[in-house]
Amino acid sequence: MWKNFDLGKEVQVSGTFIYNGLRCFHEMRTLDHAEEVFDFLYNLSVGFEWLLKVAVILLEHNETQNQGDFERSLITHNHIELLRRVNKHVPVCLSGPHHEFLQLLATFYRNFRYDRFVLSMTWDPGKEKAALRSFLERRLQIALEPPSTVFPTQNAVRYRKYIGKLVAKISGELYETIRQAASALNLYTFELRSDSRAAKIFVKGESEFRSEDVLWKELLVFFMNTEARSGILDFLRSIEPLEFDEALASDYLRCFQSEVEMSLVMDELEELYANLPDTGERLSQMDLIGDPYVCFEPVDDDQKEPETSRS
Repeated sequence: MWKNFDLGKEVQVSGTFIYNGLRCFHEMRTLDHAEEVFDFLYNLSVGFEWLLKVAVILLEHNETQNQGDFERSLITHNHIELLRRVNKHVPVCLSGPHHEFLQLLATFYRNFRYDRFVLSMTWDPGKEKAALRSFLERRLQIALEPPSTVFPTQNAVRYRKYIGKLVAKISGELYETIRQAASALNLYTFELRSDSRAAKIFVKGESEFRSEDVLWKELLVFFMNTEARSGILDFLRSIEPLEFDEALASDYLRCFQSEVEMSLVMDELEELYANLPDTGERLSQMDLIGDPYVCFEPVDDDQKEPETSRS
């Protein structure tokens, strides 16, 4: 039960953390916001620690060893040490950049995240930012401009691709190690829900989120150009659009791919809603869109408004 089902849930959890970390980096516009770099590193450090510990348990644990000592050996945030334990049993094909990145995560998780709570004149809230910038500079052989509030360091596509490829390689190697170790024990610890974030990371190898970006763009093109008739499509057409600024169309489109971009347009939405005669009615209409329990009845040609019902 423990190794087959409970640890299987931990693999699912680890994949979710790794996905969240990669997604955070994907949405970062710059490398200069401490809370965004923290979010990125925190999610990845937890995700990889979980994954490494599952691998260690499947490879090392047996019923004859001292169970207390084994459990205490897992109380660690040292990713490199955990990887060393895995490598004692099976080779994990990771190179210098992967080891260095795991060391960065270990240093962040053990030291940097606690430094902000130390009363010291040497406290530096930008350690994780500096560490990430230094890593990118060494591995990509570039020289980043010093951090500036006026000219922030843009998170270029090149950086996103490199980090995505790096994380995908580490994730894939560790997941394959777990799959083989579980199979040798006749267990199914590696099985994942096909629609989960973990499956996107471990099975589909998602790292750049390009497929997700393409999906919302293709759906947008479909909704704008389709002449088909259906309950939901006619309901959408029946709603009077708000008077957004057409000159800012590019800014609005970025809202679909980033919570940060969405927050930049939120003030405009609130102002438009403040000018509505009945905000409650408008919100009720918005609540219906995407609700899986709402059925949109087909509209007859002589019917003015589409009908809805909740199932």
